Amino acid sequence: MSELTNISMSSGEFHQALLAGVSALALLGAVYVPEAAKADEDADRPIVWIELGGQLERLNDTQVPFTPPFFDAVTKAKFESPIIAGRPAIYSNGIEGTVSFQPDNSDWVFSGSVRYGRSVGHRFVHQQTPGLVSRFALGSNQKYRTAPPNYAQIKAQNSESHFTVDFRAGKEIGVGMFGNGGISTFGLGVRFAQFAAKSSIVVHARPDVHFIQEPIGEYEFPFSEFHEFYASAQRSANFHGVGPSISWNTSAPLIGNSQAGGIAFNWGMNAALLFGRRKAAAHHESSSVYHYREGKYQHTAYVPLQPVDASRNRSIIVPNVGGFAGLSYNFPNAKISVGYRGDFFFNAMDGGLDTRKSENIGFYGPFASVSVGIGG
Repeated sequence: MSELTNISMSSGEFHQALLAGVSALALLGAVYVPEAAKADEDADRPIVWIELGGQLERLNDTQVPFTPPFFDAVTKAKFESPIIAGRPAIYSNGIEGTVSFQPDNSDWVFSGSVRYGRSVGHRFVHQQTPGLVSRFALGSNQKYRTAPPNYAQIKAQNSESHFTVDFRAGKEIGVGMFGNGGISTFGLGVRFAQFAAKSSIVVHARPDVHFIQEPIGEYEFPFSEFHEFYASAQRSANFHGVGPSISWNTSAPLIGNSQAGGIAFNWGMNAALLFGRRKAAAHHESSSVYHYREGKYQHTAYVPLQPVDASRNRSIIVPNVGGFAGLSYNFPNAKISVGYRGDFFFNAMDGGLDTRKSENIGFYGPFASVSVGIGG
């Protein structure tokens, strides 16, 4: 359980707009889809359909960022923010498959489908400035002293996966409702969903090297002072649940027909209520070392922060809604489909670090698939 770019609207507003758009497309399809040529009613129809496809999906970033205080010093030194460098990927890709069965002379359709997606991200960033040089006089001579360079080094790893399985029994209703050859299917079933996310980040930084002048005898000498910081965090979160689902899928012909080859407009909506368990675990720690001059001596002050461990496990109920819209080119025993869909799960993941923070997650983006009919 890839970033997967900032959007002016909030994620909640985007999800509402997406679902509203899918609903509007469905209504427009119902009202304005032109009547297609009527197919031969006596033609045999395949009783088994096998569909394989893939998708590219945008992901929500559900994690509360890890933000030790010294991250501000890193950005003030004009280095890339560790928060940005450690963000999870915002895009994932995956595969899907569906097998559906419709007995001869029946308007019932039974189907099982699997969808799997994942993203993996690795980043290593090392940024460094030239070392500072201070010039000072020692009698009649000019001397130079060099300080260590400022630097920031970030190593981040992120992974996410999502997996859904659906079993449905649907009934075709209202054939012809959306033009000759139109099909609308309402279905009831069971959905299983599993999400997992892991991340880790390690940061080393020396962002504030500077010189101070210390008198020794009749001369002043430059001495460098600076902080060295370290921080690391590891976290994991997952959810798995199962529950009842409902769906409505419609296909309306636009051009031609399935016997001679034609284009259809497809749309649908789905909803589920998942009963499951959400878990999260995190560990993080940080420390600082201050190198400074006091009087005649160089000193080092080491300040470790107490490591923090957190673990949470909770039973929850997750509402799930989704929808899709697209086009397909239909043959008697095959179909090619493209479209856009979204699936959203509310309060499904714990994105907190030290404390619980319920977060919505969503997967939305384009998809494409190929279907082949067997039998009939």
